[in-house]
Amino acid sequence: MPVLTFAFCTYNRADRLEKLVAAMREQTCPIPFEILAINNNSSDATVDILARLEQLPGPTLRWVTEPVQGIVAARNRGIAEALDSDILVFIDDDELPLPGLLEAAADAILNEGAACAGGRVEMDFTTTVRPRWLEDDLLGFLAAVDHGPERFWIKDASTPIWTANVAYDMRLFRDDPALRFDIRYNREGKDVGGGEDAMMLRALLERKVRIRYCPEMAVLHAVESWRLRRSYFLKLHYRAGLRHGRFSLPRYPSTLFGVPLFMITQFLNHCGRTLKLAISGQPGLIRQAMNAAHALGSLQGYRNRSGA
Repeated sequence: MPVLTFAFCTYNRADRLEKLVAAMREQTCPIPFEILAINNNSSDATVDILARLEQLPGPTLRWVTEPVQGIVAARNRGIAEALDSDILVFIDDDELPLPGLLEAAADAILNEGAACAGGRVEMDFTTTVRPRWLEDDLLGFLAAVDHGPERFWIKDASTPIWTANVAYDMRLFRDDPALRFDIRYNREGKDVGGGEDAMMLRALLERKVRIRYCPEMAVLHAVESWRLRRSYFLKLHYRAGLRHGRFSLPRYPSTLFGVPLFMITQFLNHCGRTLKLAISGQPGLIRQAMNAAHALGSLQGYRNRSGA
C-alpha cells in the first residue's frame, strides 16, 4: 500500500498550528498518510504545541527541527524525511487545506501518471482588508494560483504551481539526488524573495517531468497585513532581480560600469513607463514599478556577479 506524507515547514507561527494540523487531519485520502512538520528554529511556542498535537488522535503527526535557517533547508529536510514515502505533499504554514486536496493529489500521481501535481491557492482576506490598489494581476505575487476549473498537463512556466500546494512522486527525489531546492534562492524567516519553488518548477520542466494541474487540490492562504504594502511588492521584485542577475543571466562580453548596456536601457525604459503611469493616473502603476524594481535588482545582481 502506498504511503503519503503531508508536510509543512513552519517558522514562528505557533498561533496557527492547532487549526492547521486539525484541518490536515480532517483530509480524506485513498492511501494512508502522515503529517510532517519541519520546524525551522522557531523561537515561539512552536515546539511545545507540536509536542502536544502529536499526542492527539487521527493521522500521525511527526515533527523535526531543521537547524539550518531558511526555507530551502527546511523544504530539503522535508524531502529527506519523506524519502521512504510514495507521495510528498507540501503546503505552507499560513494556509489551510480545503476538502479533497489529498484525494486529488493521490489520484493525479497514482492514477493519471503525474510525477508532480499542484492546484489552486485561494486568497483569504478575512483577517485583513484588501487595499484598493491591489489589482487582480498582483495576487499571483501573494502566491495565488487559479488556472481554471479543468485539469491539464503543464508544459511550461506560464501556468506555474508553487510549493504552497504541490505534490511530488517521491521517485523523483530518490532517483535523482541532485534534484533538490536550490540554496541560492533561499529565504530566511520573514524575509521576502526566494524563488526556490520557481526554480524547482524550472528544473522539473527541463527534465520533462509530467506535471498536472488539479483544481480540486486547493488551499486557503491567509494574507498577512505586512504583505499588503506597495513596498513589499517592490522589495519582492528587487530581490528576484538580484538573483536573476547573479545566477540566471549569461556573461556578456561588452559592459558599461560592469553591466551590459541593454540592461541599463531596460531599467531606464521601465522607470520612464512608471513615471508616465504615475502622472496619468492610469491603472497598472504598481505592476510597472515592480518591473522597474526587478530591472534595478538585475543590474545590481549582475554587477555583483561580475565583481565590479
